[in-house]
Amino acid sequence: MPVNIDQSRFDEFTPLELLARQVVEGFITGLHKSPFHGFSVEFAEHRLYNQGESVRHIDWKLFGRTDRLYVKRFEEETNLRCQLVIDASSSMYFPLNRQANPENPDKISFSVFAAAALLHLLRRQRDAAGLTIFTNKIELHTGAHSNQVHVKRLYTELEKLINTKDAHSGQTTSAAATLHQIAENIHKRSLVVIFSDMLDSDLTGNEVFQALQHLKHNKHEVILFHVADKNLEIDFAFENKPYRFVDMETGQEIKIRPHELREGYQSRMKAFTEELNLRCAQYHIDLVKADINLGFRQILLPYLLKRVKMH
Repeated sequence: MPVNIDQSRFDEFTPLELLARQVVEGFITGLHKSPFHGFSVEFAEHRLYNQGESVRHIDWKLFGRTDRLYVKRFEEETNLRCQLVIDASSSMYFPLNRQANPENPDKISFSVFAAAALLHLLRRQRDAAGLTIFTNKIELHTGAHSNQVHVKRLYTELEKLINTKDAHSGQTTSAAATLHQIAENIHKRSLVVIFSDMLDSDLTGNEVFQALQHLKHNKHEVILFHVADKNLEIDFAFENKPYRFVDMETGQEIKIRPHELREGYQSRMKAFTEELNLRCAQYHIDLVKADINLGFRQILLPYLLKRVKMH
């Protein structure tokens, strides 16, 4: 069912833009600090410390090695560059019986609504945004720009993801390969925000973890929204009755009662999520556990507020 919000007084906005604006403007009112402020200030060089000036930027590690006071000089602050990255493989359209409802979304709708809200926030701050959509390959990749025509195009591409669900049937995932490619395609230091269920053909997750490390190695700041239906995909809380499970990417089927494999499934998912937590902490990647059953507002807005407090 197409996203449709009939409010004629907002004719200049698409329905998705309107939703993003309502969410972000309501959240940001009264806050004078951006959750991403200052990210793009980059170190340039050292200079000798002048007596009487602030000690805020003294490099104390260098002082320990040289016994002389040096101050870190930074390049003039520029606007933030943000790349929004969305996994559009078939598994992201789970559960199939849900509509594009902000309060009860499927995984792709959650990702689109959250990305749209971030896009509005970035536009409000006059920051540049780009969009990458991937399945087993990169379907779309744009550079990061802040002009109105570009932003309108990004909203259009986001809306396509939830208004043309049938077109994504049978789309497999190759998160590792595409994240490596994304790391190579983004040439300037950026904030990279990824929305993915992290379900890859590499069941150990090792290749995905290496791809995330590649992004960090290229000095990008990475935020990973691990999008999942916690009740069904993590806890496997299906009723104890016969089910026919169909792989949304390969079409393979299996008929079982959930209790026959619940324990093994939960054990394997627990091991994967624990490893994901560990690797993200190791690589200094900000991991956000995004349970779609909470609705995107209940995940995104507390996270942004936490960042405001941190920075």
